[in-house]
Amino acid sequence: MGTMPIPGTPSRAELVDHLVRTRIAGEVATPRENNLSHYRQLANGNRNFWFGLEFGERWTDEQDVLAVMAERVGVNDDAEHRYGQDTIDPELTVDGLDRMAARLRKAAEGRQRVLFATGHPGGLLDVHHETSAALRAAGCEIVVIPEGLQTDEGYVWQLAGVAVLEHGATLWHTHSGEPMKAILTALEREGRPLPDLVVADHGWAGYAGQHGVDSVGYADCNDPALFLAEAEGTVQVAVPLDDHVPSPRHYDPMVAYLLAEAGLR
Repeated sequence: MGTMPIPGTPSRAELVDHLVRTRIAGEVATPRENNLSHYRQLANGNRNFWFGLEFGERWTDEQDVLAVMAERVGVNDDAEHRYGQDTIDPELTVDGLDRMAARLRKAAEGRQRVLFATGHPGGLLDVHHETSAALRAAGCEIVVIPEGLQTDEGYVWQLAGVAVLEHGATLWHTHSGEPMKAILTALEREGRPLPDLVVADHGWAGYAGQHGVDSVGYADCNDPALFLAEAEGTVQVAVPLDDHVPSPRHYDPMVAYLLAEAGLR
């Protein structure tokens, strides 16, 4: 997108190859039957799959959900393909990174207040940490969350510039929008400004967008909510990827590409 390659930063073609090789995209580990089950759960109104968003009666047909996921993620669009391999189109992953980079560039140029959060700390914590560090270096304010916050699942902490859910001395995997609700509600209660941008995943990104905050994030092919929200304009960017590959280091070239495209490295 107009930036000169930086040593150590993959080209678009190199990144696509890497995404496929590490199964961040391409033929991913999530099986087709799991994808379809989650699309059905969302369409049936199971709020655990709504990620803090409010869909009303707009997505009650799982075939409509599948159509959006085929368009925005690259899963197989054949409704009769019910078992076995499914895919994420790596070109769509990089397209999403390009859109996210444009919003990060805007944040850096405006020295905006940015909040980072993850419901998938085992896979994406360092992705968010590296991005937050780059924005901080560019002059952005990384929002410090109020202390003492908790939800039914656990405590809302901030670690390495990233909000996370802690439960039983362990960082917790969560789809819930409640942790983000706790943060934004506490900021409003304290009279502090809301973030100009939230960079997150899962319900952290969904609830922020539903609350009216600019929200960008990452989502897997079995998590349709953020892609539906992007289609509706509630979430600005949803980047499709496998959000928990065997080694978090596999995401490093992706982060390098993102930050370079955003003008942050």
